[in-house]
Amino acid sequence: MAQTETQVAETPQPKATLKWYGFVRNYFTFDTRESKAGTDELYYYVPLDESVQADGTDINQHPTMKWSAITSRLGLDVNEYKIGNVNVGAKIEADFYSGLTGVTGTAQFRLRQAYTTLNWQSGNKNKYSLKVGQAWHPMAADMVHSTNLEIGVPFAPFSRTPQITFDYAPGKVSLTASAIWQMQCTSGGPEGASANYIKYSNIPEFYFGVNFKGDNGLLARVGVDLLSIKPRYKGEASMLQNGDIVKYTALVDDRITTISPFVYMQYKGDKFQFRAKSILAQAGEHMNLNGGYGVTAKSNGLDEDGHWEYTPVRYSSSWVSMMYGKKWQGILFAGYAKNLGTADALVVDYTDTEGNEYANIANNYLSKNTYANINSMWRLAPGVVRNWGKLALSLEWHITSVQYGEFVKQGGASYVSAKNGTGENYRRWITNHRLQMMLRFRFLEFLRLVCRAVTV
Repeated sequence: MAQTETQVAETPQPKATLKWYGFVRNYFTFDTRESKAGTDELYYYVPLDESVQADGTDINQHPTMKWSAITSRLGLDVNEYKIGNVNVGAKIEADFYSGLTGVTGTAQFRLRQAYTTLNWQSGNKNKYSLKVGQAWHPMAADMVHSTNLEIGVPFAPFSRTPQITFDYAPGKVSLTASAIWQMQCTSGGPEGASANYIKYSNIPEFYFGVNFKGDNGLLARVGVDLLSIKPRYKGEASMLQNGDIVKYTALVDDRITTISPFVYMQYKGDKFQFRAKSILAQAGEHMNLNGGYGVTAKSNGLDEDGHWEYTPVRYSSSWVSMMYGKKWQGILFAGYAKNLGTADALVVDYTDTEGNEYANIANNYLSKNTYANINSMWRLAPGVVRNWGKLALSLEWHITSVQYGEFVKQGGASYVSAKNGTGENYRRWITNHRLQMMLRFRFLEFLRLVCRAVTV
């Protein structure tokens, strides 16, 4: 009896769509004043405080000019890969914004985003979704209308972070929860800006948000960011042994925990768009906001364990932005930030003859884009964009004004008020005007491939 040959049908393998994208972008900037800015001085923060010399000249009052193409970008989106009822996707994105010191050096390839997404389908909707990898911080997802590089910083959060983000979207109301690490934007501390403080904490940063998507282009969002870090894991302690004071390095349990709530709303019509956001940030430097934290107590005496205590520097920050048009677009950004001081009094390092108490700024750990004597600041940025398909040319005028307070000087050190961590004397406004031009050419979907997945 002849054996029949069994025909085995080939199992269809899932497919994935690859979409390459990117753009070439050039920035030209002109500033009327020396300023604090990021790599290649394109990423703008604040104008520098006055530095008055013996002849009365403010040496920071001079113009500067920059031109750069380092923000050109390449990226790849992966979509349409399915495992059962789960849609699997991914993104990897890079630019050349690394390797420079000031305005010189060789631009290097830099990772911006790299994450995987899982979307569980329920009917025709992706009801549950999970994002794992480096992506935009949930607090920075709502961006201002602007063509500048900093996109509203330091009034608006800006950070890309390793994270696990879960979204539940049963209808118009959705929920978001994230566990977040630090990488490109980090907390300040005794070692300077570093991810070590969250590493020693062993507790990730958390985000929780509630989103409402209404009809007619309306969107609203409320949320909160929770951060708990350890500025130090070792400190100096002392004990009495055989009548002698012996100092030693001790493990300490230093910790500061902060909460930063926000509210956001937007409207998107056919030609007109509006966005607004307000944040009460505690130690928001890990999101490129102004602020940080200071020392309130030092346990360094005899038979003490060497730990320190801390209090956050609080900033209220709000912004609005608008855009109108399609081929020709008018844009406007306005932001205001106020230093609300520390939540508790700082450790006293100096007392003057009148009994006023001051804290050394060396015990204030602030963001890389701010200074302890900033009391408030505002920015107004109108602009115009002309679009020719994938080619865009923009011109923006940024007016940034900062109210600085005077440091108290003593023995070569600088001090702020111990009661709230601010500079209270001789307050003055310092203003910079930035004229910025951008030329960008997008090459979206210049290569689109359908790839058959390899199964193991």
